[in-house]
Amino acid sequence: MSKKKQARLSQSVAPFAVPNQKVSIIQVFNSFIPFILLWLGAYYSLGVSIWLSLAFSLAAAGFVVRIFIIFHDCTHMSFFKSSKANRLLGTIAGIITHFPYEKWKHDHIIHHATSGNLDKRGTGDIWVMTVNEYSEASFWKKAAYRLYRNPLIMFGLGPLYLFLIDNRFNRKGAKRRERWNTYLTNACLAVIYLVLGFAVGWQALLAIQLPNMFIAGSAGIWLFYVQHQFEDSYYENEDDWDYVKAAVDGSSYYKLPKILQWLTGNIGFHHVHHLSPRVPNYQLEQAHKSVPPLQRVTTITLRSSLEAIRFRLFDQQSRRFISFKQYKEMKKLEKLEIEQSERRKLKRKVANSPSS
Repeated sequence: MSKKKQARLSQSVAPFAVPNQKVSIIQVFNSFIPFILLWLGAYYSLGVSIWLSLAFSLAAAGFVVRIFIIFHDCTHMSFFKSSKANRLLGTIAGIITHFPYEKWKHDHIIHHATSGNLDKRGTGDIWVMTVNEYSEASFWKKAAYRLYRNPLIMFGLGPLYLFLIDNRFNRKGAKRRERWNTYLTNACLAVIYLVLGFAVGWQALLAIQLPNMFIAGSAGIWLFYVQHQFEDSYYENEDDWDYVKAAVDGSSYYKLPKILQWLTGNIGFHHVHHLSPRVPNYQLEQAHKSVPPLQRVTTITLRSSLEAIRFRLFDQQSRRFISFKQYKEMKKLEKLEIEQSERRKLKRKVANSPSS
């Protein structure tokens, strides 16, 4: 795609990068209120059946994801026209989802500015190693990477790490506003948990919140993971990296059933979001439908997305993700080719020797 076509593509979604205050307010009501009602349903149904309570908690988790998408839009200043309104609602949504607004905003903006750039990895993204990097890594780094990419670790322990550790501490060098926003989020969470713990009982609180936040956290990590970790995703070094190509070729269209698309705030149209982060979540689908080139991006479904679990390393030669099994087979083949090459050299040396 030429630079001129890339510029036209970016301009084509510009009309959708305008928040609609009425729609935004409606989305606040149809996200926050159901979450609160479902949470209360999980509490009051504990006296009837733990399984019924669990069902309410799982449903509430879906709305935690939806509230996170609102939080996410606020970090991009795309939910309201007012920066103050975005910060206020973003901070409130961040408390519910356990994410400090200013800190996550900082990391996420870097993610957008460097997505798919092999020379600028490490902030706000999933850890990805190339085949060459993995080959040259130490035993311990390989072991750490294998653990990190293990689905049980990433989607099982990952949410706990985010909620309990990573989101609770400021990064080194954080500015004053960012630091105090994290302190405010932590203080509000502490007060809310103390009040709820004494009001409904600690056992009931844990029975509701653990499945609620765990499922929401796992789903959030999965959405983030699968929309950049597909087989022919886009990764380039700095000299060859391009923002528009990274957005369109390095982000997928996750075609979800309508109810899941609604709960996840249209984030499946991830290519549109990366192309223009100022497009509100409720405008993403329309932008996708209105711009034909955007309809030709990599499309994944619930079934095909499961293949992403086996993707472990990015092979720069084939420009594809491969599994550890494929890596092992690749190394065996390379070893075999080296051995064959050495045997051919030895045969030529013997054939050319004076004694022969």
